[in-house]
Amino acid sequence: MSNLCKALLVGLLTGVLGLSLVPIASQIEEDIGLDFLFKQRGARDVPSDVIIVTMDRVSARNLNLPPNPRKWPRSLHARLVETLAKQGAAVIAFDVFFDEARSLDHDSLFADAIKNARNVVLCECVEKETISLTDKKGAQTGHLHTVKLVPPIPLLAQSAIALAPFVLPKVPVKVSQCWRFKQGAGDKPTLPMVVFQIFALKAYDEFVHTLKKIAPYYADKMPIDTDEIINTKRVEQLAMILRNIFDREPLIAEKMLDELEDAISLSLDPKKYQVLKALIRIYQGPRSCYLNFYGPPGTIATISYYQLLQDQEKPALKQKQLDINGKAVFIGVSERLQLEQKDGFYTVFSQATGLDISGVEIAATAFANMLEDMSVEPLGLRTHLATIFLWGAGLGILCFFLPTLIAGASIVGLSAVYLVVAQYQFNNTASWYPLVIPLLFQGPLAFFLTLIWKYFNTHKERENIRKAFGYYLPDKVVDQVARNISHVGTSSQMVYGTCLCTDAEKYATLSETMNPKELSSFMNRYYEAIFQPVIQHSGIVSDVVGDSMLSIWATRDPDVALRNQACLAALDITTAIRRFNQASAVFQLPTRIGLHSGRMVLGNIGTIDHYEYRAVGDVVNSASRLEGLNKYLGTMILVSKEVLHELNGFLTRRLGEFLLAGKTRPIVVYELICRLEESKKKQKALCAIFDEAVSAYRNKSWDKAIEKFYECMRIYGKDGPAAFYAKLCKKYKEKPPKEMWNGLISLNKK
Repeated sequence: MSNLCKALLVGLLTGVLGLSLVPIASQIEEDIGLDFLFKQRGARDVPSDVIIVTMDRVSARNLNLPPNPRKWPRSLHARLVETLAKQGAAVIAFDVFFDEARSLDHDSLFADAIKNARNVVLCECVEKETISLTDKKGAQTGHLHTVKLVPPIPLLAQSAIALAPFVLPKVPVKVSQCWRFKQGAGDKPTLPMVVFQIFALKAYDEFVHTLKKIAPYYADKMPIDTDEIINTKRVEQLAMILRNIFDREPLIAEKMLDELEDAISLSLDPKKYQVLKALIRIYQGPRSCYLNFYGPPGTIATISYYQLLQDQEKPALKQKQLDINGKAVFIGVSERLQLEQKDGFYTVFSQATGLDISGVEIAATAFANMLEDMSVEPLGLRTHLATIFLWGAGLGILCFFLPTLIAGASIVGLSAVYLVVAQYQFNNTASWYPLVIPLLFQGPLAFFLTLIWKYFNTHKERENIRKAFGYYLPDKVVDQVARNISHVGTSSQMVYGTCLCTDAEKYATLSETMNPKELSSFMNRYYEAIFQPVIQHSGIVSDVVGDSMLSIWATRDPDVALRNQACLAALDITTAIRRFNQASAVFQLPTRIGLHSGRMVLGNIGTIDHYEYRAVGDVVNSASRLEGLNKYLGTMILVSKEVLHELNGFLTRRLGEFLLAGKTRPIVVYELICRLEESKKKQKALCAIFDEAVSAYRNKSWDKAIEKFYECMRIYGKDGPAAFYAKLCKKYKEKPPKEMWNGLISLNKK
């Protein structure tokens, strides 16, 4: 399996495991992820169109009222409503239950004030009932849970423009969402929804006009104008009608929004545009939403109950208070001290002191979110799943390809980037990206999964590496490298050895005439032929480049036996090449060989991140030069005097003393002809005559030397060394060398 496939598998596993946690991590995501986003963001600006009037203990003390707001005289509520109406409040909402009759006079005053204001919304109480189910015999078979709406007392209910429930859970359940339309209660609009619908009546004509362009059938069934809605108290009915229309025809909302985009560019008031857009988006959206809290308790503009009543009595102080005109006013119980709080709800902004956000603040928050069209929006299911899967897959693939430490640092860095992006989106668009699964689960999972994978894969890879090394180095060397892998750069050693270099003639021509695939197959067979003698005679194939091979026989101290093995290997290579060329009638690769012995460094040579196991020293260079000398002398195997030291089992002839290209010291060169027991009289005679010719050459007896060299060519046929010397003698005969000349032959070319 390729590394890419392995990386994809790790990525796929990380992504799928992340997806498997989605069903069980939703609550954790809300408790941890959403809380983190809120706390990092902190408080934000609240729309100026919402105000809270708080029925707090400060008001009770200033107005000499009971601490419990439910016992306050409703005549005061009447005065408050009248005050708010006079100041131009667009809608007034009481987050207080008036389910018990009190003084008839006070209730009547309150009812009249509500009726005259024509914009007051009262709360309905939601009660759960459990009904036992029985069979025909009277045996209990189960329970039926129902929701019952309890309206305010009839006198008040008949005066209000609308009634609406507002249900929130108490501690220890954290409040993160609220209903816009209460399921289980006939899909009835809740208090914030009804308040917003009344607030949006200022743009009702534009709404109907836009709807008529898109869906005239539905527009014709709508109330004629806002007066009809208010006079007939059809606010709740209007909200439910619109909910049904947008549920039945989802495309209507998109078309209306497109129409509004054109209208804003023409003549529509930007404020009305914002209200209409928000209204359409609300009906287009889900029945419940996540609250986009503005901050800790008291963040929304708040005025105490008693202050408004005092303003009525002291108009001069009015300018110091909040501007009520055109705003939505929520009235309810809200305290600033935890000891006095009785209507608090546990939220992300609950204080360490125990102070919570009150119910009326949550209602006002929900309304403000609708007005801004900025409720917290979780990613859609498909986008949510895709984000988790792609994030996990990306981390898994990244970790697989990177080194462990870099992978860990990369995960931390990418997680930080993800967190910054998620926080930016939350702060600016209220988009809620998942944090818990991607950051707390998938990041560590990707890291440790790849770590474990690599750990178990390492052993297998090491065995494969050892096996692969076995094709290039003897087992002894492989074991040594494996033991010293952490000190690979310092594992070299000084040895005494013999280097054997080979080079194939006509390789360049061959590579031009064969396609790469054929050439590769052909050269593999060629190397198989020349590798076998080296391995058979205990040598190491150290390097292969193109058509050349370098082999080594090495020990700590000079060893005659190893030099003998090297010479035998050279002779066997020539035999193997002869057979190889005979088997290939078309392509021929005559091979030249050079051998030299001496001290060298053997081991891992290189630096930074690349090492090769090879020999380094003048021995290698000299062996290569001897191999190249074959081209000038027309020979196949040339060896130095150092190789033949104390060797007696071979037939050789001394070719002379040469100063090879790039060298400063001359080398005494011999031709290795064959094993002594395989030599023929003709070969021995050639060697004897050649020695006489070289002696005449050194004595500057040019004519005698030329005669002897020609005699060698007559005996042996085409003898390269004799032809080389004969040509050299003719040159010196015409232009004699200097007096100090000692027969040394200098070559300037390789």
